[in-house]
Amino acid sequence: MAHAVRFHQAGGPEVLRYESVAVGDPGPGKVRLRHVAVGLNYADTYFRNGTYVIPLPAGIGVEAAGVVEAIGAGVDQVGVGDRVTYTGFINTLGAYSTERLVPAAPLIKLPEAIACETAAAMTMRGLTAAYLMRRIYPFKAGDSILLHAAAGGVGLIVAQWAKLLGLTVIGTVSTEAKAEIARAHGCDHVINYSHEDVAKRVRELTAGVGVSVVFDSVGKTTFEASLDSLKRRGLMVCVGTASGPIPPFNPQLLAIKGSLYMTRPALADYIADPAEKAELAAELFDHVAAGRIRIGINQRYALEDAVQAHRDLESRKTTGSSIFVI
Repeated sequence: MAHAVRFHQAGGPEVLRYESVAVGDPGPGKVRLRHVAVGLNYADTYFRNGTYVIPLPAGIGVEAAGVVEAIGAGVDQVGVGDRVTYTGFINTLGAYSTERLVPAAPLIKLPEAIACETAAAMTMRGLTAAYLMRRIYPFKAGDSILLHAAAGGVGLIVAQWAKLLGLTVIGTVSTEAKAEIARAHGCDHVINYSHEDVAKRVRELTAGVGVSVVFDSVGKTTFEASLDSLKRRGLMVCVGTASGPIPPFNPQLLAIKGSLYMTRPALADYIADPAEKAELAAELFDHVAAGRIRIGINQRYALEDAVQAHRDLESRKTTGSSIFVI
């Protein structure tokens, strides 16, 4: 019998339930996939707590890797026995499961050098890092960035990729242990925001100029410091709201602080085109397979321990990537 984590009402981690589910045969355009590992992402908490409103009851999770066991009519991009990974949004919701039916369109074949556990730990985070590094800004060697949550799953990949591009990386963390992890993955400078003034320290590190780009996945509590860390005509990239949504503000603020730019991108819009997704995935896989980017799986959970996994994630006890091992 297959199992899945589902929830019947929005709320805290305690609403998650480990349930038996029936998985039938795949219809047109779908496959039956046996999961080997499932990704744990902060975005999962937004579905669970109601930030992202969906019909309930529902499954949870949007990223996993496994083996194709059956294919439906019209599926020709993957075959039975293929190892694949996927990430997405509504179209892939329900990844917290031992096996499931899933549309074939989001599936990405895995090269031999990439294990399923590694894929589950990096597909969403890695593709996010890929578009941030390759699509958001025309980086050139010598540019500087401020990277919030530098010891998180996305942060560790972005830091390593940024160093490949010759960038100076200033990371922020909440503890000294996380600072050590961030430094080990490429951060040139690390700011502990629990006792340091982020914007002031950034100005000191950049001779008063500020950074070219800020990647802010924290949101509410870091927004002002992020703006104050940018150089004139710098770019603020809002990639998450871990501390809550950014309060409404007058766009005139961007002019006052140096004619700043601001964007709120979403991964879905950078992998919607199959050719672009394939290009980003190929570059990501190549870096990982060659060892230029390391994927650290720092937490492993059983699927039935999803409640504890979410508690750890939201209390910021985790570093790097976390997965469920099936």
